Amino acid sequence: MTGFAASAGSGGLARGAAAETTGWRALRYFNIYRLVLTGLFSVFVLTRTLPPPLGAVDHELFAVVVLAYFAGTVAMQVFIEQRYATQIALTYALVVLDTAAVVLMMFSSGGVTSGLGMLLVVTIVGASILATGRHALAFAAIASIAVLGEEIYAAAVNKLPVVNYTQAGLLGITFFAASLLAYVSARRVRESEALARQRAAALASLERLNEHIVQRMRSGILAIDSGERVRLMNASAARLLGTGHGAEGQPLADLLPEIGRRYEMWRADGRNISMPIRGRGADLTVAFSALGAGGQEGALVFLEDDAMLRQRAQQLKLASLGRLVASIAHEIRNPLGAISHAAQLLEESDTHGREDQRLTEIIRDHAQRVNAIVENVMNLARREMPVPEAFELRPWLEGFVREFLDRHDLGSDAVTVAIEPRDLTVRMDRGQCRQVLWNLCENALRYSRGAPLIELRGGTDERSGRPFLDVVDHGTGIAGEFVERIFEPFATTEAKGTGLGLYIANELCEANQASLRLEANTPGGCRFRINFAHPARQQLTEG
Repeated sequence: MTGFAASAGSGGLARGAAAETTGWRALRYFNIYRLVLTGLFSVFVLTRTLPPPLGAVDHELFAVVVLAYFAGTVAMQVFIEQRYATQIALTYALVVLDTAAVVLMMFSSGGVTSGLGMLLVVTIVGASILATGRHALAFAAIASIAVLGEEIYAAAVNKLPVVNYTQAGLLGITFFAASLLAYVSARRVRESEALARQRAAALASLERLNEHIVQRMRSGILAIDSGERVRLMNASAARLLGTGHGAEGQPLADLLPEIGRRYEMWRADGRNISMPIRGRGADLTVAFSALGAGGQEGALVFLEDDAMLRQRAQQLKLASLGRLVASIAHEIRNPLGAISHAAQLLEESDTHGREDQRLTEIIRDHAQRVNAIVENVMNLARREMPVPEAFELRPWLEGFVREFLDRHDLGSDAVTVAIEPRDLTVRMDRGQCRQVLWNLCENALRYSRGAPLIELRGGTDERSGRPFLDVVDHGTGIAGEFVERIFEPFATTEAKGTGLGLYIANELCEANQASLRLEANTPGGCRFRINFAHPARQQLTEG
């Protein structure tokens, strides 16, 4: 609440400052009009080309008043620019100066019949616009009293041939009517301006709120114009695309060519393709939505990390798999146990020959293989929800490597570890991370022939900002026909393998908002990469 109050207070100060600046600007422009007017009168005086009846009664007085009037107006401009006094004080000074100068000019030009009094109407109107109601009436009263006093004084000294009190009174009424009309009109304008500023502030606040919401969204959002150029990109989109926030104005295809191709296909038939695309550090699901009628104003591009979508789908899949596995275990393991027991009895019998013993071994081996498959599937179904935690990768890897070397009776140089930076921190369930890495290292150990047998390399992806861990072997690579199927269940090239190792490792990574990929497959070996969850997304998840 304090933050919103402070924001509202700062908004009120800003609106007040804007109104004050507008008032000073109006006062400056009004005085510029007076400069032009007095300058024109001064030119007439200096060139002795005064049109009648200007200065008809007293030319010298008219000339002195005009030049003094011009000098006073110049001084007023300096006061306004430097703000030597308050705005209302300068407005009063302006009215008094105009009233005195115009009344003296009227006196030297034949009185109210000269028509110069109409100049005061402009002054009263301008001053009433700049001031409040009571000040506007004061301006009209000053001008009315001055005009009427001029006529009374002229009659007393017999300076004018004709004294017209009626016209002076009508001019005074005109002053009051003009001041009231100007004030009412100005008040409505000020109220409209205040309402406009209030609505503009509300719209600006709403825009900031919308921008904050968009930037904090986990989904990536791009707004593109009709020319397929990026107008807006939130933080999630920048992270998923591996680019910075300076991508505004770039063509969509320059960010990721596949998104550009999908956009053209969407414009052609209006269908969003659900198949994910390979991004910089993550697989992305892309959807488009038109802006305006027929997409004339562009479109919105929604980007989702496919790993998160797969994680949600996996939770549903595991729930169904758990129920299925319970029935499979009940239906298969009992007869499987009977088969294994019968094979064991046959092995112990001395009534059959060597060929029968070989058949018995085959029965036993395949029964054990089926039992291993059932165990793996049951472990997958019974797996608990991950409990991710942040930990430094290098110390954890060193402990893992020591355990792995001891288990397989390997030398200390069989597995190397290289992590940059050394304090690289990742977030994942430690037990599930160990299971994934153990599976990858056993696969690498099975095929690797070089030295070292296994390389573990960690770092941060420059494009996506996600920490990663590579498992590198020096084998002969994976046959081309199996590359696309390595993460599918029961896909294996080993006669005794179950084909569930990489599948389970991939599922565990997805459950932790990570991903497992085959980054390189060459005749000189393979490189599997674990892309851990992005640090920014971890913070969003925790918040």
